[in-house]
Amino acid sequence: MLNKINQLSHYLGQSMRLMVGMPDYGAYLTHMREVHPDQPVMTYDEFFRERQEARYGGNGKIGRCC
Repeated sequence: MLNKINQLSHYLGQSMRLMVGMPDYGAYLTHMREVHPDQPVMTYDEFFRERQEARYGGNGKIGRCC
């Protein structure tokens, strides 16, 4: 029961961050570990800067890797 509450809390927090446009660094790390294990991982600052650039000044590039 406590595990399900923690999981629900995690998903609720993730949804709230996405609603306000704040990127989820943990989801990025999980994605990179599972899908692109051979590529370098950005630091949180690099990740945040890249997400801001993709959202507000992306120079025409698409903000998704796959």
